[in-house]
Amino acid sequence: MDSYKRYMKKYGLPLSVYLARHTTYKSPRKLTPEEELQGISKPLSQFERALGELAVQVIHAYSPQAKGRVERLFGTFQDRLIKEMRLKSVKTKAEANKFLGTYLPVFNRKYGVVAADLSDVHRKPSADLDIDSILCIRTERLLKKDNTVALNGKLYLIDNKCTTKKVMFEQRLNGSLHILNNRVRLTYKVIAARPKISEKKTVHSRKSTAPAKDHPWRQSINPKGLPKKKIIPD
Repeated sequence: MDSYKRYMKKYGLPLSVYLARHTTYKSPRKLTPEEELQGISKPLSQFERALGELAVQVIHAYSPQAKGRVERLFGTFQDRLIKEMRLKSVKTKAEANKFLGTYLPVFNRKYGVVAADLSDVHRKPSADLDIDSILCIRTERLLKKDNTVALNGKLYLIDNKCTTKKVMFEQRLNGSLHILNNRVRLTYKVIAARPKISEKKTVHSRKSTAPAKDHPWRQSINPKGLPKKKIIPD
């Protein structure tokens, strides 16, 4: 995503991107029941999801021959480039990066193939497009009743009132972490353990169920609590 962001800033948004079927670009997982109910046809990797939001078509290569040119280029970098750096006495990463700035233009002029159509179909991203919120790793998590949510072994306490039971994490390229609820950014803090909720015991006042002194039921009971004997005349 970082490479694509830098490419997009330099050239713009392409119409499509041709990729391998590595799990970075193509998700191997199966659809969840929720996704099937939503009518989603296939699971998307984070990269496919991001490019879909940018309206860029993703085309996957289904044969080694389809990626022949890029695989050949990798072989060149792993062989010819190392020898060229050795001839220039390049020994550190900083020297290698500086050397690439002069080597790649010469290499492209020598081995590049001119396209049949030189029209540039890259599109300029709109000014209101939030690139950082698209080119990120999104993870949905369930919000607990105590307003806490966990991700990657860390526990977060949400300060805001949420309208749904799920929140969305956005791990952005600059290392920042955002938590959103219905696209509204939430404030949070990292905590060590879940907060303890004090349980208040409700004391119910028990009303006396004894009958009143003048209740008819009391008329048939003697002071000792025994039923009065019924006198039957002879």
